[in-house]
Amino acid sequence: MTARLATARILAAASLLALSLAACQDGSGINGPSARSLAPIAPQTLALMQTKGMQQSDPILIRTYKKEAEMEVWKRGSDGRYALLKTYPICRWSGQLGPKTREGDRQAPEGFYTITPGLMNPNSSYYLSFDTGFPNAVDRANGRSGRYLMVHGTCSSAGCFAMTDATIAEIYAVAREAFIGGQRSFQFQSYPFRMTAENMAKFRNDPNIGFWRNLKEGSDYFEALREEPKVGQCGTKYVFGGADAAAGSCKPKIDPQVAEKSERDERAVTDLVAKGTPAVRVVYQDGGQNPVFRPQNASAFASLGGTETVLPYDAKEYGRHNLGDVSRPETLAAGPQEIEVGPKGQPTMLAGAEPVPAKAVKAGAKGAVKPAPATLMANRVEPDARVDTTAALPEKPARIAVADADGDPSSYQKLFGKLFAKDNPAPSPTPAVDAAVVPEPVKVAHAVEAPPKPNAKAHTAAHPMKTAKVEAKGDGKAEAKLALRKGEAEKSKP
Repeated sequence: MTARLATARILAAASLLALSLAACQDGSGINGPSARSLAPIAPQTLALMQTKGMQQSDPILIRTYKKEAEMEVWKRGSDGRYALLKTYPICRWSGQLGPKTREGDRQAPEGFYTITPGLMNPNSSYYLSFDTGFPNAVDRANGRSGRYLMVHGTCSSAGCFAMTDATIAEIYAVAREAFIGGQRSFQFQSYPFRMTAENMAKFRNDPNIGFWRNLKEGSDYFEALREEPKVGQCGTKYVFGGADAAAGSCKPKIDPQVAEKSERDERAVTDLVAKGTPAVRVVYQDGGQNPVFRPQNASAFASLGGTETVLPYDAKEYGRHNLGDVSRPETLAAGPQEIEVGPKGQPTMLAGAEPVPAKAVKAGAKGAVKPAPATLMANRVEPDARVDTTAALPEKPARIAVADADGDPSSYQKLFGKLFAKDNPAPSPTPAVDAAVVPEPVKVAHAVEAPPKPNAKAHTAAHPMKTAKVEAKGDGKAEAKLALRKGEAEKSKP
């Protein structure tokens, strides 16, 4: 009986996955599903399912986070609530935090997507893969374009989530068994970062914050109820909830637990801002990578909150994975740069740096920042940690995107000044900058020292025509007075 069940499972998988070939564009040309697409779930993962009371045929849901470079696989229990099965480190994602806007911008998508069997590719050129389904209805309503945004193996990304071959093999197998078990599609939630109050406070001035708040509505629904939110569209935004949301209602009913979580987070954000949490943007040269794939980088592990033992995955295990051809490895060396920004998203200083004096900002230049005499770049950032402006150009001021190789870096430099110009040395102090940081009450109106106030002698000496007039006028008066005195003297004679 067991052998028959196993055979039936393999035949079902083969017929199911064969349907996906027409939808895949990165196939290797093999007829029929590959052997790797039929590989069973790893025994360790099956054992983990058992300890959590899960079955391999239970429905799944996937959540991914760019900034943390993590992907979560959740499974739904018999009570309809989801529980976390496993967290996987992302080997490579490209672009910046923010939604994908146009084909070729190297942006990995953000949003809520539906993965059907037809989007699974058993013959991917990147070992195994599934298409995220970008663009969805909300993406199209916002004019976003692109195609073939995948989750796949091999640590190379140009808008995809690359997971290494071993990781995608396991995720693929878990998804395959859920489809065989009767799940018709699973939800793929893609976020810029974990939707915590701390992150919402930090990124409150980012131009994408309106879109991210919209994504948080769906995240709050899932985290409060552990149920898959129904996703609808209202204009250019998502709506989340139950059947009314799926039907397209712009004001779906909000569950009290969801509303309570959202209000609690809003209060936490307000408190964090009141306590001085800086508003920042994060700029990548070209996306990121989970630090477990660079085990020699001890500081990266520290940024995750401690040693390897606190990670939700075995760093040693993933450190041994075959990464294949890593895309743009040179952009990973510096890591992301945090930039403090003002209420309109304009850069003010590097996170952790001394505040830039208000006088150092040139009047009339939007977002222009003049460094103090000892420049911030020289004091705060090591040379190898500067952002390459040719690899992180904004398509518009409203968002940071990665430009093509022949893109114009001027727009990026206009937005961020020259704080991150890789090839431009820090400028030496100038009189204008020195004058800008002179403390009160001394005030300097011009960069060039003003000449001393002229006295009368200097003034007349500098103007010969006026001097001649003054002399002539003076001589005439003297002669008149002399004549008058002579006349009076003649009259007084006896």
